[in-house]
Parts: sequence; structure tokens; C-alpha cells
Amino acid sequence: MPTVDELTGWRDALLRARYAGTHMVEYEGKRVVYKTDAEMLAALGDIERRLTAANGQRVTQVQVNSNKGV
Repeated sequence: MPTVDELTGWRDALLRARYAGTHMVEYEGKRVVYKTDAEMLAALGDIERRLTAANGQRVTQVQVNSNKGV
């Protein structure tokens, strides 16, 4: 299980790359290339959930989006 510091570093690196408009993240000598912004957003969501759990917090709000598929 990654530490809170590791998760925070990964999140910050991913946010920097996303805001810069790139799909490549380098952190601790490793490189990850995302195909789409949606993949980056999913990775950020996962990191945020792990940070929340590591800090002993609970998710208290869930947002649901849907459409008719048109």
C-alpha cells in the first residue's frame, strides 16, 4: 500500500501533466502515458479515494451523471 506522501506526489505529478495538456507523467524515475484525458481523470479519482481512505476519512457524497446515450 502506498504511503500518503507517495499518493500525494503521484497526484501532484498527474495534475501538473493534465494542466499542461500532456498525457505523460514521470515520477520517481517511472513514466506513464495515458491515451485520453478520461484515463487521467480515472487515475486521479483512484488516487483521491486512496488518500481519503489513508487519512481515515469516509466518502460522504456521491455524484451520478447519466444520459440517454444519444
